[in-house]
Amino acid sequence: MTLSRKLRTALLGGTFVCCMGGLGFASVPLYRMFCEVTGFDGTTQRGTEAPGATGRMVTVAFDANTSPKLPWKFKPEVASERVNVGARDMAFFTARNDSDKPVTGTATFNVSPGQAGKYFTKIQCFCFTEQTLAPGEEVRMPVIYYVDPAILNDPDARDVEKITLSYTFYPVDSAKTPG
Repeated sequence: MTLSRKLRTALLGGTFVCCMGGLGFASVPLYRMFCEVTGFDGTTQRGTEAPGATGRMVTVAFDANTSPKLPWKFKPEVASERVNVGARDMAFFTARNDSDKPVTGTATFNVSPGQAGKYFTKIQCFCFTEQTLAPGEEVRMPVIYYVDPAILNDPDARDVEKITLSYTFYPVDSAKTPG
């Protein structure tokens, strides 16, 4: 028994719509995984231990931003520092809640130039979790990181002398968090 042409067309159209909806739903996590694996667009890596100093130095600059909707002051303690490729290093940022109520924020991050992203590895970072600050509270937030020595073997990245680590804090949507 064969399906009528109209029914077959309707089934194919419905299947296509379902597949495209599924692809749209999966695109954000798939893109995030792709960026984490490749370092695409300045996405940094996560690691547990630095491999060890190589003697090659690079400058790491720090940039801090906040959404206009977040009543915080956020800044790096130092604008930049010279680091040894492969060696573990630590930088501090400070954040202060200027409002009269507790506020929770989350940080997004990237590295520029983009080709250095896959070699910039964070061991520990405030950006891995949401941060809640009480009214008027000021905190120091560390990031422990290293620049992977593999950068020295990449023809597109080995000549990079300055890497900028940039953060932007956004408010967490309190409507999504159970109260």
